[in-house]
This record gives sequence, C-alpha cells and structure tokens, in this order.
Amino acid sequence: MKKDNYIKSWFRDFRRLLGHELRLIFTDSGVLIIFLLAGLAYPLLYNVVYLNGNVNDTPVAVVDEAECAESRRFAREVDATRECSVAYRCVNMAEAEDLMKEGKVRGIFYFPPDFGEKLARCETAVVSVYADMSSFLYYKNAMTSGNMVMLQEMRNIQIERYTGSGMSVAQAEQLVQPIPYEENNPYNRTFSYQIFLISAILLVIIQQTLFYGMSLLVGTSREENRSVSSLPGDLQGHGVGRMVIGRGAAYWLIYMAIGLYIAFIVPAIFGIPQRGEFADIVILLVFFVTDCVLFAMSWSILITRRESVFLLFLVVSPICLFLTGFSWPTTAFPAFWKWFSYIFPTTFGCQGFINLSTAGGGLGSASVQFTGMTIQIVVYYFLACTGIYVESWMARKLHHPGNVDKSDNHEEVRM
Repeated sequence: MKKDNYIKSWFRDFRRLLGHELRLIFTDSGVLIIFLLAGLAYPLLYNVVYLNGNVNDTPVAVVDEAECAESRRFAREVDATRECSVAYRCVNMAEAEDLMKEGKVRGIFYFPPDFGEKLARCETAVVSVYADMSSFLYYKNAMTSGNMVMLQEMRNIQIERYTGSGMSVAQAEQLVQPIPYEENNPYNRTFSYQIFLISAILLVIIQQTLFYGMSLLVGTSREENRSVSSLPGDLQGHGVGRMVIGRGAAYWLIYMAIGLYIAFIVPAIFGIPQRGEFADIVILLVFFVTDCVLFAMSWSILITRRESVFLLFLVVSPICLFLTGFSWPTTAFPAFWKWFSYIFPTTFGCQGFINLSTAGGGLGSASVQFTGMTIQIVVYYFLACTGIYVESWMARKLHHPGNVDKSDNHEEVRM
C-alpha cells in the first residue's frame, strides 16, 4: 500500500511540476522568443546564408612574367577547373593587386620570370597563389584549383623527362604512378561548405537556445527574489529527484519536437543529404536532448541576472561550435581544450550526428559519442539535484519568505 501511495504521489508531483514549468515557459515572452522563434528560425537562417555552399568559377588574375609554354598551359588548366576562371591576364603584380582591391578578382596566380628556365634545368619552379581572405570559399577555390593543376603538371613534367631520356610513355607512366588511384570523397563530393558546416551547427542551436531560455527563467526568478528550486519551505531536501525530472520533462518535450524539426525537416527543405537511418538519429536525439536539458539545469542555476544570458551567448556559442571538431580534428586539440570540450553535450552530439547523418553509419559508429553523452547525463543529473537541494536549503536557512514559491506552499513533494 505504501508503495502504491508512493507511486501515486510521485506521478502527482511530477505532473504538477511539469505543468508548473510549462506555465512559466509559455508566460515568458523572452523564453518563447528563444525557444520557438530562435529554435525554429536559426536553422533556416544559417541554411539560407550558406545556401550556395559552392562558389564556382571564382575570378582570378594571372601574372605571367615567365611567358613560357609551361606557364601558359598551367594558366589554361586553372581556367578549366570548376573552382576558378581566369578573368584577367596582367602585366605585373601591381595591376593584379589593383583588380583585387576593386573586387574584380578574388585570387592571383603569379609566375616568376625564371619559371620556365628552372623547369628546363630540372630545378624546382615556384608558382605563387594569392587569395582574397574576405571569404573562406575564395581561399578554398584558389588553393584547390592551384593544387589540382600543380599535381597534374608535376605528373606531366615527370613523364616528359622520362620519355626524353629514352623511355616509352607506358614505362614513364609506370614510374610516375606505379599504383593507380582514384580520388573518392563519398560524404561531400562537391566540397560544399553548407554540408561541412550545417551538420555541426544544427545541434549547437539545440544546446544553446535551450540553455539560454532556461537561464532567462532562472535569472527572472533571482531578480524577483524567488527560489529557482520552486520547492515548499518544509520540504527539507525530499523530492529533489522528481523536481529535476518534472522540470526537465517540460523542456525535453519542447526540444524533442524542435530537435526532430532541426534534424529532419530543415535538411529536407534545403536538400542536405541524410544517409543515416531515421530510428538511429531519433535515438541520438533522445540522448542528446536529455543531456542538454540536464546540462542547462546544472549550469543555469549559477545565473543571477536575466541579461547575463546575452553575454554568455556571445562568448560561449563560437567556442562550442569549434570544440565539436568540425573544422579541426579533436586529436590535434591541446590537452586543456580537449578536456574542456567534454563539458558540453555538443562535443559528443555533433560528432555522433555527423557519423550517423552525414557519413551514414549505424549506431555502432557513434558508440563513443553515446558513451560520452551517457556519462554526461549521469553527472549532470546529480549536479542538477545538488544545485536544487542547495538552493532549497539556503532558502530555508535564511528564513526569507520571498525565496519560496508561494503557489506550492500547500502541496508536499516527497521522495
């Protein structure tokens, strides 16, 4: 009988806490803006900004002071690539630099006067490539085009030298490339910056908007001299676990819906390839959203003012994005940043999402990430319980009526 009463009490308190938190969320316009407007609009905004993930035929200038057959062939091959188009042929670097300043070209290929002579003497010749760094895509196109043509030219020059020494073309090709290979980039064939970036940033939006929205509610409670624990004054620490689960369930329900929208609907709208199984990605979202809710509950309790959230937004969001390892391998992180990255759910969630959705792997390919999120869930659950317990204990110890949620004074929440 006691067990039945305990279960009934637990679920009654859970429903009360869930409803109470939902009322707080849907009566705070600032939180609704972050949860619904930012949570739904940010994924669309980022995709619109990076909709053209590829920039083709980037205009470049060629400065050919060598005026030899090799430099002219190199320039023609650069013009033939998808990435670059030779828009101007300049007499000197000064003319090319003026064109770049005016925005007429986004890169410069410079052939020094001794380019052909060094090749003729079997010495190392240098081609200088300059790129407009106002956009990463301009730099990528100039360097990709230059490297591709350079590798092909190196092969052609080696074959010419071997055939000039008396070898047949077939023998020369065997020496230059004894093991034939074919370049294959299965996950991002077009080198699209949209696919490269959006796969990581989508889950960062979930974590950050959830944390900022919850922090706004906590900051409001502190400014109104109320306890963020919203526990009865005579609770004495009982019911902390169901308090965390009841409050967290409100955010979990909202953000599972937002997570499904971000993970499936947004990529479908913008044609971003999704190679993972639907069920696998949903399982990842369950772990990730749970992790984010407990993460936000653990850290938001430190917020003292409502406006502090906006300062955190400017500082933390770029850090969280780069710590996912989408642009720099995590194995190359300094030790401090590697350990620091384990604080954030996005470190594991984004990598798992890329493994499942972009690379098309199964759950096994994200086993490390699932393990990391599971550990975070356990740690942040106990931290959230501890934070709420301490908040309630301090409110009672100070005997400050304003620190108790008066709407709950006549209802008990017991373990």
